[in-house]
Amino acid sequence: MKVLVTGGAGYLGSILVPELLKKGFEVIVIDNFMYNQIPLLDCCCDDKLSIMRGDVRDRKLISEYLKVVDFIIPLACLTGAPLCARDQVGAQTINFDAVKMLLDLKSKTQKIIFPTTNSGYGIGQEGVHCTEETPLNPISLYGKLKVDIEKIILNAGNGITLRLATVFGISPRMRFDLLVNDFTYRAVTDKALVLFEAHFKRNFVHVRDIARVFIHCIENFDKMKDEPYNIGLSEANLSKWELCEEIKKQVPDFYFVEAEIGEDPDKRNYIVSNAKIEATGFKTLFSLQAGIRELTKGYQVVRRNQYANI
Repeated sequence: MKVLVTGGAGYLGSILVPELLKKGFEVIVIDNFMYNQIPLLDCCCDDKLSIMRGDVRDRKLISEYLKVVDFIIPLACLTGAPLCARDQVGAQTINFDAVKMLLDLKSKTQKIIFPTTNSGYGIGQEGVHCTEETPLNPISLYGKLKVDIEKIILNAGNGITLRLATVFGISPRMRFDLLVNDFTYRAVTDKALVLFEAHFKRNFVHVRDIARVFIHCIENFDKMKDEPYNIGLSEANLSKWELCEEIKKQVPDFYFVEAEIGEDPDKRNYIVSNAKIEATGFKTLFSLQAGIRELTKGYQVVRRNQYANI
């Protein structure tokens, strides 16, 4: 079984690719290595891995490698609302056009598993969990492009979409700009944090559980296909204030306070149900507390705030 992973050297991909190799899959990675980090080096000894430095918008390149694979996992993305707002052309051409090209080029028998985002829910109703049936109302270009391409993937057939919660945890291609990763870094290094609109809630999930759910989808594809699934920790629908309280349990000298004036430019505020994916037999293994513990150790190794999508 062969899998094409675009963006396979990124934050998610550098965790997923080694797990796919362990499962015996042949993996082709296409990545432009735009952040100049060095993930996947420890996998290069595996003959089942092929790596191609290239651009996912290169139709000739994609056509060449697409023809030999069974599964397609398009991870290549300008990830996050701030980055997409700064590079709107890149966001459109990478997050939407390149994925649409994959759909146009793939055969009817090839299967696609696509990570979208539960930020498509935008601003939810207080106390009401967003399910896969909840209307999508993205409030950023990033969210809108993900929602738009998700519709096309599901309508095309032979696809699964995963509405990922906010991801956290250590990865070989580290990101500091994700909320749990960022707040924990500030707790460890700055010892203090000022919160804006600290009551805003969202759901969280560990990066290793994301790798696990992709493999779960491959192994259960025929039962799960043509559906979207929320992916997150059911016990981690938390506000920013509650997240800080969890971090303080492991970093006792962490001080945080809510600003009386000012606002967060990220207006997402929702809680999410993950019952649908759990009904397929998938269960998360990595708790928020375990992730915070992992991050506090990792930040003794990496102490420069340079690994962000900025």
